[in-house]
Amino acid sequence: MTTITTGTDTLTRDALAVLQPGFTGTTPPDWLLRRIGEGLASVGLFGRNIASAPQLAALTARLREERDDILVAIDEEGGDVTRLEVRSGSSFPGNLALGAVDDPELTRAVAHELGRRLAECGVNLNWAPSADVNSNPDNPVIGVRSFGADTALVARHTAAYIEGLQAAGVAACTKHFPGHGDTAVDSHHALPRIDVDLETLHARELVPFRAAIAAGSKSVMSAHILLPALDRERPATLSPQILTGLLRQELGYEGLIVTDGMEMQAIASTYGIERGSVLAVAAGADAICVGGGLCDEQTVLRLRDALVAAVRAGDLPEERLADAAARVRALAAWTRQARGASEPGAAAQEGTAPGTGIGLTAARRALKVTPGAEYRPLTSAPYVAAFTPVANIAVGDETPWGIAAELAALLPGTGTGTYDATASVDAVLAAAGERRIVAVVRDVHRHPWMAAALDGLLAVRADTVVVEMGVPRAEPRGALHIATHGAARVCGRAAAEVVAGTAPR
Repeated sequence: MTTITTGTDTLTRDALAVLQPGFTGTTPPDWLLRRIGEGLASVGLFGRNIASAPQLAALTARLREERDDILVAIDEEGGDVTRLEVRSGSSFPGNLALGAVDDPELTRAVAHELGRRLAECGVNLNWAPSADVNSNPDNPVIGVRSFGADTALVARHTAAYIEGLQAAGVAACTKHFPGHGDTAVDSHHALPRIDVDLETLHARELVPFRAAIAAGSKSVMSAHILLPALDRERPATLSPQILTGLLRQELGYEGLIVTDGMEMQAIASTYGIERGSVLAVAAGADAICVGGGLCDEQTVLRLRDALVAAVRAGDLPEERLADAAARVRALAAWTRQARGASEPGAAAQEGTAPGTGIGLTAARRALKVTPGAEYRPLTSAPYVAAFTPVANIAVGDETPWGIAAELAALLPGTGTGTYDATASVDAVLAAAGERRIVAVVRDVHRHPWMAAALDGLLAVRADTVVVEMGVPRAEPRGALHIATHGAARVCGRAAAEVVAGTAPR
């Protein structure tokens, strides 16, 4: 039996180089720094790693003391999915809001400003944007993370986002190849399947990715989805036909291919993360994203050893692993050049969130306001009833959403309550008393209990204001209906301004 090398030989260094692990804490643990010294070339950051902009800048500076060109990645889509502002909500609206405005220059400007903030904090790889066409309105995981359901719109905004982000020196990672928009299953929980023909895939799913490649996206993230028209057996992340045949050869993509999180159940419960990682690299992936839930040294060592063992057993060509590691290092070199003379931390200050600038401007422009016949402007503090579905894992439940806090700042005394599928209309009415009610919903078209509660509330209180902060598929109703196209903090602020009658004209 071959003993796995624990030193820093070329094979071991290459195996470490293709991993993008996470960790716990707001400072890098000793084991992580040690593995960086042995060849680890990337680190993934999540909300648990971030307390403030200065702290994040210090964290990334410490990582670069070990390796100047380390890739520091983050899942910062803006909108509903934020790690940089995980405890306050994002200063930037998400993709659906930008698609609703449909001004590519605005999208480019928002992405550039987001990239500037990331670069200031020392982050140089963003696992964004989502280029998924949200063709299935019941999609439980994409939704407002998509620019929309129109293929051409998604393509032009994907390209604009990439251009803006990368102009700030942060590499884009366009996801989820070859398209996660037509799924009814969340790949965090199970393996989704898309049963469409090749003609549909090329005319719909692949169009935004072609635009991303043309725009120079430095990396592309694979999806844990099964597409029988392309590969009947393996999900995209593990499929040579999809990653090498389609993405590399047919579409001509030369950048870094990153997997979605390998700890997601679509892979972990079907193949296991060790075998899944070997299969992914063999299929054409260059970087293994792991660490959303698995973030310890043992995970890194297990994956490193699995890759080394696969090469020695002849299951993974050594030149494929070497090519993957070389692509990681090539992107790292680009980010070091892009960083230029501006070192992270110089301008990273707490409270510099530019949401009062381009982010809030974009959120205001994204609003769709539909007044009803019974609408009367609010003149006193209302009661906000937030009907809250279970958050998907990509969004998480740490990040606050809604408009109550923003409305309270404009109308002091505003009350609020949170309601789930067990809530009754009577409970809402009792809590509200004589106050006007503002009902906040999220994807009401996907949640029958939410629609029923809203119907019951409007039947009794026709003057209720309705704020939809998800995908606005249901017909507008209420004395005033506001579609924000996302639940970012700035979306809540923009909606609150309308409700309170303070929106700038």
